[in-house]
Amino acid sequence: MKRVAIVTGHFPPSNLASVHRSRLWAQHLTEFGWLPTIVTTQPDYYEEMMDGDLLDLVSPDLRVIRTRAIPTKPIRLIGDIGLRGLYWHVQAVDSLIRNNEIDFLLCTIPSHYTALLGQIIYQRHNFPFGIDYIDPWVYTLPATEKPLSKAWLSLRLAQVLEPWAVRNACLITGVAPLYYDAVLERNRRLRGRCITASMPYGYSEMDFKLLKKESWKTRLFDKNDGYFHFVYAGAMLPQAYEILDRLLGALALLRDTRLSILERVRVHFIGTGKSPNDVKGYNIRPRVQQFGLDRWVDEHPSRISYTDVLHHLLESSAILVLGSTEAHYSPSKVYQAVQAKRPVFALLHEQSTAVSVLRESKAGTVVTFGESTLPATDHLAEVISAFVIDQKYCADHVDWTAFEAYSARNSTRLIAAAMDEAMEEFRKLRSSSPVGAESSR
Repeated sequence: MKRVAIVTGHFPPSNLASVHRSRLWAQHLTEFGWLPTIVTTQPDYYEEMMDGDLLDLVSPDLRVIRTRAIPTKPIRLIGDIGLRGLYWHVQAVDSLIRNNEIDFLLCTIPSHYTALLGQIIYQRHNFPFGIDYIDPWVYTLPATEKPLSKAWLSLRLAQVLEPWAVRNACLITGVAPLYYDAVLERNRRLRGRCITASMPYGYSEMDFKLLKKESWKTRLFDKNDGYFHFVYAGAMLPQAYEILDRLLGALALLRDTRLSILERVRVHFIGTGKSPNDVKGYNIRPRVQQFGLDRWVDEHPSRISYTDVLHHLLESSAILVLGSTEAHYSPSKVYQAVQAKRPVFALLHEQSTAVSVLRESKAGTVVTFGESTLPATDHLAEVISAFVIDQKYCADHVDWTAFEAYSARNSTRLIAAAMDEAMEEFRKLRSSSPVGAESSR
């Protein structure tokens, strides 16, 4: 059994979406010959809401090393958990290597500063490491174009740090190839000496099986009130607002032309606020008000627990998924939505890997767009109307075999195989190069 340390700034009971990457891998890695150890931060140093129920989804046999970090109270000098915990994460991994307890190091980002750990450890021990891109590190947004702004400075810092962080990586992975293709383009010396692989988050049937349903009720809507409840759960991406506006425009058109259809609909945005804990940090409501849709669309801006989200998905009439105008983005929530066995209504970039899966499996309705070809409002209104009036979804008719490739187990199989290959290439490189030669370049 090979041994891997997976370093992640957040882990349950943190309620951030990124925790599920390492959590789901840890469920299945031993099936594929890898014994995982999680290196993370003590929950006392987290700033977001805790979700104690998530701990029930973590195996009691999993070894989790929780370290200190720079606190944010009483004075918040540094916010990023990867940067605040970096020193102690280095110490923890250093100890694991000195005691011969691991064979490979895998850093998941964000936090992007966690990626620095691999190169630090490589320089100390000539040790194999990989970086998993849950999100791109170097990418431009409208906010990054304002000189000397926080976003502008973060981008410039990323452009400096990423080449150093990846220079000796023997494995680069991501949620989809587009998440790391640009990394290889910017750092061409990685090609030919670095293994690459992609795998989605993956859905977990176990998560739904462990839900406590006995006395639970949705608190944000009543599924028995006769309305058709769309549920969108999760953060809003910066490049998704154009898609949101098209959706709201289509709903406004239905209000003006087919009010009887819209009167049946209620749309709920959950956890879409400006920060996870801000109950008044509305991102969606101002746009809803501009379109005059307050009666039909509401927003619960703060995050609710992961298990609470799953319950709301299960009780919904349909699950709404909004993609991004960024071609690299493939929303992992699609597969979670499908596993809830509720019809999916998705607006996705035409290059999203989820498009063909949803269509071929008959798990939902998909409207596609490109970076310069957003969905027309009138067309979108027609599709929404048909979706609500004539609901053709039936869980028994879904081709579930189409989703096996997107299960957490298969995602873990792919990362395990990639680590196997990276380990082998690392051994070959080390046997043909003097110790330390790579780190001195």
